[in-house]
Amino acid sequence: MKRERILVIDDEASMRRFLTMLLEAEGYEVSSAENGADGVSRLDRETFDVVIADLKMPGVDGLSVLDSVHGKYPELPVVILTAYGSERVAAEAARRGAFQLVEKSSRNEEIVLVINNAVEMSRVRHQNKTLKWQLRKGHQQRRMIGRAEEMQKVFTMIEKVATSEATILIFGESGTGKELIAREIHYQSRRSKGPFISINCGALHRDLLESTLFGHKRGSFTGAVKDQAGHFVASEGGTFFLDEVGEMAPATQVKLLRALQEREIIPIGSSEPVQIDVRLVAATNADLEAAVAEGRFRHDLFYRLNVIPICLPPLRRRADDIPLLVDHFISRHASEGISKKVGREVMDALVRYDWPGNVRELENVIERAVILSDGDVLTLEDIPEKVLQGPGHRGSFTIEAPTVTLADLEREYILKVLHHTRWQKKRAAEILGINASTLYRKLLSYGITERPGEAGQEEAGEEEAA
Repeated sequence: MKRERILVIDDEASMRRFLTMLLEAEGYEVSSAENGADGVSRLDRETFDVVIADLKMPGVDGLSVLDSVHGKYPELPVVILTAYGSERVAAEAARRGAFQLVEKSSRNEEIVLVINNAVEMSRVRHQNKTLKWQLRKGHQQRRMIGRAEEMQKVFTMIEKVATSEATILIFGESGTGKELIAREIHYQSRRSKGPFISINCGALHRDLLESTLFGHKRGSFTGAVKDQAGHFVASEGGTFFLDEVGEMAPATQVKLLRALQEREIIPIGSSEPVQIDVRLVAATNADLEAAVAEGRFRHDLFYRLNVIPICLPPLRRRADDIPLLVDHFISRHASEGISKKVGREVMDALVRYDWPGNVRELENVIERAVILSDGDVLTLEDIPEKVLQGPGHRGSFTIEAPTVTLADLEREYILKVLHHTRWQKKRAAEILGINASTLYRKLLSYGITERPGEAGQEEAGEEEAA
């Protein structure tokens, strides 16, 4: 296991030796420098998790080291050592970004506690940076694809509006990729280093939705056992994506309107407003103008949201993009080093189908086909019958009757999907189109309670939902 590295910068050799012995006993890897200039130079050549710098040193002192570190490595915690602490010095060190000021006369356990906390902060910051990189990488892998004229107009619009702070409302049927568009806007914006938080307003009970959005105070309702910040606060400095905004209750619409107008929210059970700095992107698959006319959606909120509208075309209006999307989804879902091709009859059937579930449905069909296919070419037998016989289909296809029972086929298919998902049962259930509880019951009926050959192994983390 890699040990955290600490750099000690102090002009007193005895202090350097003392801190080295103390921190190495705690399991840290410690390096030292005898002056500020040498220490700053070491940081340019090596990687450290925490810096400890003496306040008083000839030449480059501790505060100068602090300024240099934060100028180049703003996420690296710096602990300042001083022989005589004072409120003025502590305040100045804090103002310039020191993690903490520690007196040299402090007890050993107090010094160790401060360093442990600094190391933990460094670890969390590194994890957050890694997570953001993974999210960005995941977004790049799930990017929007299309050559159709309507999609090119969407891409052009994104480039124009991403760097603005304007609120955006994305219109489109379910499965057209509204969240992917919102993420693309976020990653092309000035807020790309901030968080991207998304929520589906139709997936939560209306009372729970308000608490999730705006937060609540302890005791404000049954079950509110502690203060809870809402998603608006969690999105601070970034982008907040509200999907299916038309499902929002009238009372919640009022609060959302206030958030957009005043740039502040009031948590449930509180009378104190909280200032927010968030860019809002909303989406809907409903006709909001009709909802406004019927009194189900506030007209003033609609106009606040609909500053810049973006309309995503359904897949049936961009059929020329289907071969491109199919190749992309095969590359994503095929096992590493394995190449799959699509037979002409299969591609013709995919292009003719109307795709009521849009791009999401196409991806699910291709993922299923990749799992079921035994050869290098996807055939008609790998495609669901509803696609072959569904809307827009011309002609008919004959599929041979099975020579085994349906129960046998079901079991084989379920196990094949589980193998493909590396036994991520939630993901497998999504592909199979059944509830996770149903999948567990079926596995129990097969006498399977764990992944074959890996008893007790925890499941891998679930893949991010598209």
